[in-house]
Amino acid sequence: MDYNFLKYEKQGETGIITIDSPATLNALNSTILDELCDAVSHLDSTLRCLIITGGGSKAFVAGADISEMAGLDEKAGAAFGAKGAKVFRTIERLPIPVIAAVNGYALGGGCELAMACDIRICSSNARFGQPEVGLGIIPGFSGTYRLPKLVGMGMAKQLIYSGQAIKADEALRIGLVNAVYEPEELMHKALELAASICRNAPLAVRHAKDCMDAEFDLEADEAIAYETVRFGRCFATADQKAGMQAFLTKGKAVFEGK
Repeated sequence: MDYNFLKYEKQGETGIITIDSPATLNALNSTILDELCDAVSHLDSTLRCLIITGGGSKAFVAGADISEMAGLDEKAGAAFGAKGAKVFRTIERLPIPVIAAVNGYALGGGCELAMACDIRICSSNARFGQPEVGLGIIPGFSGTYRLPKLVGMGMAKQLIYSGQAIKADEALRIGLVNAVYEPEELMHKALELAASICRNAPLAVRHAKDCMDAEFDLEADEAIAYETVRFGRCFATADQKAGMQAFLTKGKAVFEGK
């Protein structure tokens, strides 16, 4: 498949996928999600590690595409959420370790994409957050499921309820990322980490990943499906319409709880 918004390269036994739509800060639309799903579903069988990063210098992924979501109804909203959740679950279930090299904004779907990876490292200018409630919706690509598992329920609720973004040093403090580097060092450090993984026995690494993922939670699909339904229901509210319209017109939303 030829990609319009992804770049793929291979360095040794490490694959690198770059989401490359810098004009939109790599916002996730249906096309990008389809391309990402295809790319991770057809990886070279010789790979021992995968790095996912964003094109340009400002964003890893700044979120899902608001212009696509704004006109969705409940059914279409749930379908869009299910599409993103499926792609991210595919990434999470890859047999090889996946490193998110977060090179800027990782908001909404971008934060959720990073959380679907095994390891997250970021640049010092990275920003993380789940701002969806400010648009009248909730995280729809499994954020309400994965964030509490990474940073604890209390911190996850604070981040999701407030919609506030946090800086790289705070993301490190709460355990959302493993390390912070200067922007010019990030990809070198990601490749260095990947190389350290690739030097180990690949079947052992795969078994270790399989054990940790399976033992941590065996009911993931039920939790994700639960979220997807409620994500879709948000699109039946007036607040979702108001929030997204305000975003698109650079206005201020008035939420009435309807």
